[in-house]
Amino acid sequence: MSLFLLAVVLLWVKTYLVQHLEFKLGLDNNLQKFLLFLNPLGSVMLFLGFSLLSRKRKFLWLIVFDFILSFLLFANVVYYRFFSDFITIPTISQTQNFGDVSTSVSSLLKPYDFLFFLDTLIVLAVGLFFKKERTSGMVNRRSVATVFIAAILIMSVNLGLAEKDRPQLLTRTFDRNYIVKYLGMYNYTVYDAVQSVNGSMKRAMASTDDLTEILNYQRTNYAKPNPEYFGAAKGMNVVYFHLESMQNFLIDYKLHGEEVTPFLNSLTRDANTLYFDNFFHQTAQGKTSDAEFILENSLYGLPQGSAFSTKGMNTYQAAPAILGQNGYSSAVFHGNNGSFWNRDEIYKSFGYENFFDSSYYTLNEEDLAEYGLMDKPFLKQSQPMLESLPQPFYTKLITVSNHFPYHMDQEKTTIEPHTTGDASVDSYFQTARYADEALKEFFDYLKETGLYDNTVVIMYGDHYGISDNHNKAMEQVLGKEITPFESAGLQRVPLLMHVPGVKGGTMHEYGGQIDLMPTLMHLLGIDTKPYLQMGTDLLSEEHDELVPFRNGDFVSPTTSYINGKYYDSTTGTVIEETEEAKHQKEITETILNYSDKVVEGDLLRFYTPKDFVPVDRSQYNYNKKTEQNSDKTE
Repeated sequence: MSLFLLAVVLLWVKTYLVQHLEFKLGLDNNLQKFLLFLNPLGSVMLFLGFSLLSRKRKFLWLIVFDFILSFLLFANVVYYRFFSDFITIPTISQTQNFGDVSTSVSSLLKPYDFLFFLDTLIVLAVGLFFKKERTSGMVNRRSVATVFIAAILIMSVNLGLAEKDRPQLLTRTFDRNYIVKYLGMYNYTVYDAVQSVNGSMKRAMASTDDLTEILNYQRTNYAKPNPEYFGAAKGMNVVYFHLESMQNFLIDYKLHGEEVTPFLNSLTRDANTLYFDNFFHQTAQGKTSDAEFILENSLYGLPQGSAFSTKGMNTYQAAPAILGQNGYSSAVFHGNNGSFWNRDEIYKSFGYENFFDSSYYTLNEEDLAEYGLMDKPFLKQSQPMLESLPQPFYTKLITVSNHFPYHMDQEKTTIEPHTTGDASVDSYFQTARYADEALKEFFDYLKETGLYDNTVVIMYGDHYGISDNHNKAMEQVLGKEITPFESAGLQRVPLLMHVPGVKGGTMHEYGGQIDLMPTLMHLLGIDTKPYLQMGTDLLSEEHDELVPFRNGDFVSPTTSYINGKYYDSTTGTVIEETEEAKHQKEITETILNYSDKVVEGDLLRFYTPKDFVPVDRSQYNYNKKTEQNSDKTE
């Protein structure tokens, strides 16, 4: 029991210190500070207590359980250093991505990380040193029962106090930060496992009745297209240009007296380009795949994991399928493995006719970035494949050069790094410049081939590039303190829509990625009213400027709700809850809940809009070798 209690105390203290120092949980009062200190104790006693149930190998199981909990804590810290989020069961299941992200993981490790396992080594050493006393000791049933009863009592008190400070903690929140702050890392893992099981059961239990309320809500909140823009791009080609990790603060930002993104800057003043300067990403753990999922479906990504990875076989009414039934061919271009994020499967469900992955490209070593082919050779090699598509086409080009950890051959850079002392932040400006140059080369190509005058090019940032963990460096970059309100503002990403024949300019409307699909459809002259979509047309006079984030926070022109506090969106000052703010919060929760029901329950299988033909996945095959073999057979 002495050895057991030593393990409990060491793991408890370590977990508290890690939760307090490594995670930004936002402790607002003394009760929250106390709960952060208390919450590891009950779960540590409970999980390590299972070792006492073993008849002969208590010490071995004590070390095993101690190591597992320590590794879980360590893994979440490494994950949090980039994603500012915690690992969920669905993210663990995305093993097909692990090989591609290994280099990024190594850049997140710190010299002191060995300390995460120091307490396990101490318990192991003490146990081995006092082996004779340990093996001759006995643990009676009353002591074991006392351990479990104490653990349950502590966890019950913990939950009761948490519910007092945050009512309906386990039923209303979308934010994992709250669960870890109030209940601790280990209880969060149990909660996440329960949520994952519930999520997997939702499809089996879903029915058409679940859809009626959602369809009624969507039709009530439908935004009519603006006559000035509806059909303005009818029959034109569409190219989505995926600006990896590009944040909006880069627009017009100067470093060492130079513009970091001179070409993007010039497009904001282009006569036929609409630039939205209050456009936000709405991704969660799926990051890039979430951005794709949102813009293709006008549905939110999942609260846990990636819909691309876990919902690839769902029924969708995605943009490539809708446009495919309006005379468009479709394709995605990406210089990485087709299986990454399960793209080679979910694209079939979206109705993409072609997927040109890395197998279609020449991958010279000097042209490779962390996640595939660098932007310039990628776009160059994509050109003949783009030209092979029947027009009009709907396409997406996914770039990767401007991706964490932003490593780049210095011979290929055209701007000096920043000087904050944070390696990732400093080099971010170099990879962003390279991505900007690649975009300019692509526009030059469009002009040379004549595609420029008949192609809508939508350039969007997929998610943040610099996480909250680099706020100290970002304060040097921006010259101001990064408060929670400012951090929310940094979730702005560029959205530029080059539409031939349409008068350009800077649009100040608030919007998010969820609004892209209806906006594009209306530009192409396709009314979105028959389709179930959570966003509204950015160009509509009825567009709703409330922008929900995946964790339940939101921003709007008047009010922002960040980490449980309300802010005046103009001044950034904390304000009391108003009726308008309360209503906006309720709408945010409603929209996220409805979207989750649609995706997790696969509800679109119960609803087919008039004149829309459901996607037949069997019609699509993206394997290059299969195509070549069939050609030889013919």
